[in-house]
Amino acid sequence: MVRFLLTLLAMVCQMGFVHAAGPECLRTYTLALHDHGLLYSAATDSGIDKDVSDELLRRSGCKVTVSLMPRARIWQLIESGALDFSLSGITNAQRDNFASFAWYFSNKYYLLVRKDSGVRNLADFERNELLKIGTIRSFRYSATANQLVDRLQASSRISQGGGLAPLYQALQLNSIQAMIIEPFDFSALEEGKIRDITSIVEFNDPPVPHGLIMSKKALSPAEQEQWRSLVNAMRADGSLLRIFEKYFKPDLAAAMVNF
Repeated sequence: MVRFLLTLLAMVCQMGFVHAAGPECLRTYTLALHDHGLLYSAATDSGIDKDVSDELLRRSGCKVTVSLMPRARIWQLIESGALDFSLSGITNAQRDNFASFAWYFSNKYYLLVRKDSGVRNLADFERNELLKIGTIRSFRYSATANQLVDRLQASSRISQGGGLAPLYQALQLNSIQAMIIEPFDFSALEEGKIRDITSIVEFNDPPVPHGLIMSKKALSPAEQEQWRSLVNAMRADGSLLRIFEKYFKPDLAAAMVNF
């Protein structure tokens, strides 16, 4: 009987430890996806962020309301505390004031530029004052890419769009001559209209970490750490790698997840 009680006590302690490591699910949470290449397609309701979200919510056991929003709106609501989570976010000094992150992949950024612009490197693009670059509202990139965007913004050489589709269209129409892309956008380059008129210039910056975005106003530090533990577990057991391998070749998927 004593041995049975000790075993039962050990099981209860273990269960309590597991529960403490995960979210307490004290309320219904909110999470927003954004339409962006392989990260998420609203047309097919599929993508990397959708798969990550599904697995994260399954593991949490919590009730979470998932919606679709423009990226700019997501950051506004994260800052105000009206939205708990989003995915594939990168940080900067401003965002660190109101958001925390659980990193799950990293990637590089590239300049997609029209071939007829005569641009072979970043300096070529910046020197030609007739050339404009297209960006997505509220998007930030790697260090060199951000510096280029900020300088061009000061010279009124930026055209902003709400997503990839209008920027691709503007690029084809020659309303802009370049845009910044990442591996999630490569699938669009397989379409002849884009591939045939563009080339890629590298920024040569190190990969930038992306992660689960958590609102500091909506979630306590303890809650943030509980959700971060779930993401870390998905990295550790290979679940994230398997998700990325659905969309990329194994070597690229491994490079993005193992950073």
